[in-house]
Amino acid sequence: MSQQDLPFISDIVAIRRDLHAHPELSFKEHRTADLVARELSGCGIEIHRGLAGTGVVGVLRKGSSARAIGLRADMDALPVAEKNDFAHRSTHAGCMHACGHDGHTAMLLGAARYLSLHRDAIDFDGTVYFIFQPAEESEGGALVMVKEGLFDQFPMDAVFGLHNWPGIPVGEMAVMPGPVMAGTCCFEITVRGKGCHAGMPHQGIDAVVAASHLVLALQTIVSRETHPCDPAVVSVTQIHGGEAFNVIPDEVLLRGTIRSFRPEIQQRIERSMATLCSGIGQTFGATLSLRFDQRYPPTINHRDEAELCQRVAARVVGEEKVRTGELPSMGAEDFAYMLREKPGCYVWLGNGADVDGGAGPCTLHNPHYDFNDDILPIGIRYWVALVEDFLRPVAV
Repeated sequence: MSQQDLPFISDIVAIRRDLHAHPELSFKEHRTADLVARELSGCGIEIHRGLAGTGVVGVLRKGSSARAIGLRADMDALPVAEKNDFAHRSTHAGCMHACGHDGHTAMLLGAARYLSLHRDAIDFDGTVYFIFQPAEESEGGALVMVKEGLFDQFPMDAVFGLHNWPGIPVGEMAVMPGPVMAGTCCFEITVRGKGCHAGMPHQGIDAVVAASHLVLALQTIVSRETHPCDPAVVSVTQIHGGEAFNVIPDEVLLRGTIRSFRPEIQQRIERSMATLCSGIGQTFGATLSLRFDQRYPPTINHRDEAELCQRVAARVVGEEKVRTGELPSMGAEDFAYMLREKPGCYVWLGNGADVDGGAGPCTLHNPHYDFNDDILPIGIRYWVALVEDFLRPVAV
């Protein structure tokens, strides 16, 4: 399939820009879900709604094979105030598609349209499930869909995901077996001391000083307690405490995140954090309480499915443009929940490489981000080729 085989690509670009102009947050993707359902129905694709509230699943069947493949796109936006000034900028204050889910949704709609329009000409035998998932951004919509019966209602042999990736040139893809995105856990530490006048610190227990020592001590968990070949991150991202310049507060609150690729590393980090909190408390006479909020597990690609995706990507963009040795990302992705239930693979599609020291496509979750419409045809061709390969008729 070439660019000439996608005469409707201008429609897909228009859909993508419409979605960008009308972003919706996690579990609130009502307009987006309506648009997805309308487009699928218009292509003659069977639709099912209601999983995870706003989720949509399209079903396309051909032939008699019981084999089935799932293709997943995320739909939600981020609570970020957009700083772009193009015509399709967000019309919703404080909300924007800063991660490209508008493009992911549009690409999968394009693949669904192509497969439906050309089902008689395309050589595949089985069922394609087009999974439009809500709430990827921190809310775990994938887990909700799984718990509500995604794989029971739509039995599939494998499931596949895709994400645009700034920093990888347009026309290139990254497909790696094994870990591709990190598992993530949030933490909250409350440091309680004894408030007092800032000019008389000897009369209190300084929670600010204790918290400051803890921030530095936490960095030694990765640098001195974790094996250098086991990637991990411990980042303190929030410090809250105090209201007046001349008052040492009673309490300081720290929040942050832990990232790793193996559950045992995560558990070891949690134990080390508890030990440090106890020690800092004893040292400064403060009381520290520690709470963990487990978020997404690591996204681990299955080897056979990753090798399949490498072959398919090579057909689409050329073997020399398929990156198989990229380092995994410490970002997190709730597609991990689907990969815990079914074999599959999650790939990166180049959104454009930085040039001239950074004057190029900006990173994800940036208020200046915009999805690169030039990669829409590549993503559509990849999805179609994956269906063709995975559901290739078996000779009898």
